Amino acid sequence: MTSGSSAAHKAIAARQGPVPIAIVTVSDSRTPETDDNAAYLREQIAAAGHRVVAYRLIKDEADQVTTVLDELAAGEARVILFNGGTGIAPRDRTYDALSRKLEKTLPGFGELFRMLSYEQVGAAAMLSRATAGVYQNKVIISTPGSPAAVRLAWEKLIAPELHHLAWEVVR
Repeated sequence: MTSGSSAAHKAIAARQGPVPIAIVTVSDSRTPETDDNAAYLREQIAAAGHRVVAYRLIKDEADQVTTVLDELAAGEARVILFNGGTGIAPRDRTYDALSRKLEKTLPGFGELFRMLSYEQVGAAAMLSRATAGVYQNKVIISTPGSPAAVRLAWEKLIAPELHHLAWEVVR
């Protein structure tokens, strides 16, 4: 269900071609070989006709999160997908680092993610600090690092609006 304006915007956005996307996995334990989230996202991005233009695997340290954000925001990616570090454990720092940098927030992303996540994990969904926003005319999306969360976010929220999101920040 989309409004006429939303449908028109999506149609225009879809004509803009493949979206350049960066993937950032935030984890203290994964390696490039065990990063199933990046593998899944690469496959989905390619299948949707978009391009992965950068990949980073970093530790859950605020300075690493902000450094990679600045680095990737200066590059060609129009959408930067972070996964990991969004919980409330002491080592979960992604949300805190990103929220200080976002110039515009998209509160609906986190709200919808938690609503959909509730259907899968129940009340534990409230522990997620999934977020999205805009930084330096790039769409920044941050999800939990569980494979189920990454799949949920991609399939239900990101993929259906990817062209639209990428177009809106530069139109």
